Amino acid sequence: IGLEILEDLPDADTVIIPFGGGGLSAGIATAIKAKRPQTRIYACEPETAAPLAASFAKSAPTEVHRIPTFVDGIGTSTVLPEMWNVVRPLLEGSLVVTLKEIASAIRLLVERNRVVAEGAGGSSVAAALRGKAGKGRIVCVVSGGNIDTEALGKILRGEVP
Repeated sequence: IGLEILEDLPDADTVIIPFGGGGLSAGIATAIKAKRPQTRIYACEPETAAPLAASFAKSAPTEVHRIPTFVDGIGTSTVLPEMWNVVRPLLEGSLVVTLKEIASAIRLLVERNRVVAEGAGGSSVAAALRGKAGKGRIVCVVSGGNIDTEALGKILRGEVP
């Protein structure tokens, strides 16, 4: 995916990737940094479970309390030490977004782009829309479309499930 991003947008300034277990972030970041090291790469997590952000703040893998929400594709309680060692040098950090921001991003994706994204995919767009990744050419990895239809209905009505 990282190589495909650079093929489509070789001068990407920033890439935002949803962070669950870390495999997607590690793979994309490794490919991009090998070809274009100046590209900033951020993970993103929901406010209800952001162990990577906590780990960056403490410079060590950190466990956090996880609150289950409609954002179920990302947001675990911990970062595995092995994954921490891989992503720490590749990522600028982790951008934490609120459930309201994620719901708004999902609604925007449906209404403007006809893309149905789950919470994980909406989180990267939410981080970009809030300006958390800075300015320039920003790529949002919109991963997953497995959103519960009841949750999607609430989001489309302007609610936060």
